[in-house]
Amino acid sequence: AAALQSDLSTLTMRELAARLGVSHSALYRWVPDRDGLFDLVSDVMVERILPESEPTPETWRDWLRDLAWKMHDEFLAVPGYAAHVAAPHRHNPESFARLHGRVVHAFTVAGASPEMAQQSWLAFGLTVVQWLGAQHAGHDLGPEAPRFDLFLEVLLRGLPTREPSED
Repeated sequence: AAALQSDLSTLTMRELAARLGVSHSALYRWVPDRDGLFDLVSDVMVERILPESEPTPETWRDWLRDLAWKMHDEFLAVPGYAAHVAAPHRHNPESFARLHGRVVHAFTVAGASPEMAQQSWLAFGLTVVQWLGAQHAGHDLGPEAPRFDLFLEVLLRGLPTREPSED
């Protein structure tokens, strides 16, 4: 909770220990390092964003839309989180696996083959996270930068991915 109320791009372990009212060395008994801290933050974030319902053949697009909007709202609410997730980094294996599995399942119930469901996950995850990272980092996307709602609708219309010969 203390980390989620901080700017994660500048938060140091010393600063976090001070906020918690513990010594710097005591914090390291609970959190091994900055990567460990981000693992804990990612656990919380994935719990917040994953829809409670399961996607179905009729609802998979709405399910993904709900997930993307939750990512938008939650990732941008924690300073530094969207930029961190958008940058190359080591992923929390447990929370990443939960998110990955649920999104791949959404594409599978939409009729995608296992390989195309994986490709669809990559297209969905990478583009949403990169858009949020650029937005959060304050990059000037210019006056013609897509609104998130329009960006998301265009993305979802093209998913699940198909082999190019399947036009």
